[in-house]
Amino acid sequence: MPPQPCDNTAMTARMPPKAILFDLDDTLWPIAPVIAQAEVTLHAWLAEHAPRVAQQFSIDQLRARRMALLVERPELHVDLASLRRAGLQAAFAELGEDERHLDGAMRHFSAARNAVQLYDDVLPGLLKLKERLVLGTITNGNADLEVVGMAHHFKVSLAAAHFGSAKPDPAIFLEACRVLNVPPSAAVYVGDDLKLDVEGAQRAGLRAVWMNRRGAAALAEAEAHGIAPDAVCATFDELLHWLETQLAD
Repeated sequence: MPPQPCDNTAMTARMPPKAILFDLDDTLWPIAPVIAQAEVTLHAWLAEHAPRVAQQFSIDQLRARRMALLVERPELHVDLASLRRAGLQAAFAELGEDERHLDGAMRHFSAARNAVQLYDDVLPGLLKLKERLVLGTITNGNADLEVVGMAHHFKVSLAAAHFGSAKPDPAIFLEACRVLNVPPSAAVYVGDDLKLDVEGAQRAGLRAVWMNRRGAAALAEAEAHGIAPDAVCATFDELLHWLETQLAD
């Protein structure tokens, strides 16, 4: 049976949590509509400043070219902004566009990519958590918490692009614990991805909560992957309730 919402599934004895770390995209905010809109606005910007690129390649074609580039350069998995820039640079060079516009294109995309909307339960939940635990983030994405306006909530924020390795590599989880001066056994990681977030955090010795906002149908994924989160939560209220049980142990 898959784990039930916010029930313990890993019963090993651990220290009460002292820190809680979060994934960003699809954990604190939905990302798919943000990226979709950012790519639309970027394509419109290209139509004005690099028209040959916009005329030759649709949004879908530019995306397909990035995925092909990622196969050729797998090291770009840890830096999605560099992947996007490299894809644009190749298109500019192929069509003879002025590469001086690359910086402007990336700035335009970044601004739209950071125009996220928090899930309604996130900010109230973080404010309650800050009263008892130290907070941090670990992401494989390229959200800028300063631009988003959330950086002040977190004592540490690690991004794969700056750290040099990405989830599920245990190293990035262990580095966050080191910065916080908290042993992994006293840390909890919360994320939406079973492999990157749950499995990665557990391999590093952290408790891992799967933030499943997609409902009961997604629970079959945990069983299919053979991954057992320490808890499954659909909301921050459920997360807070589960943490109370951990703090009481």
